[in-house]
Amino acid sequence: MSDYRPRVREVGIEIGDYNPGRYNAITDVEGVKVGHTTLIEGEGALNPGKGPVRTGVTAVIPHEGNLFREKVQAGVFVLNGFGKSVGLIQIEELGNIETPILLTNTLNVGIVMDALIEYMLRENPDIGVTTTSVNPVVCECNDSFLNDIRGRHVRHRHV
Repeated sequence: MSDYRPRVREVGIEIGDYNPGRYNAITDVEGVKVGHTTLIEGEGALNPGKGPVRTGVTAVIPHEGNLFREKVQAGVFVLNGFGKSVGLIQIEELGNIETPILLTNTLNVGIVMDALIEYMLRENPDIGVTTTSVNPVVCECNDSFLNDIRGRHVRHRHV
């Protein structure tokens, strides 16, 4: 028995109007960058607040310029009602994003949002002085089935 599973396009199903890029990845789009920090520490049974750790943070950067100054169009779709996200309501209202899009585990959204705001303030010293506020975008996935989610192990340095 083979473990091979054909991709959708291989069985004749076409999704969207465009052909996929070379790697069939979002980074096939010119200027899009993706970065990730993976945290793996400890073994064995769950010790709440201590480990084991199996989590991380991912950043999607839509272009190489300054996102706060060169916003990009965006939309929102919520798959389920449990998302503890930040920034989606403003995207729905204005139709753009002005920060990298960060993904992390459910209980790290606040920490990651704070780190993203610090980054944006460093990169744009005029935020809150001669310009308005900034809309950080952070989304989540509950990884508690494989990670000590109570430990909130993602720190500013990981973002």
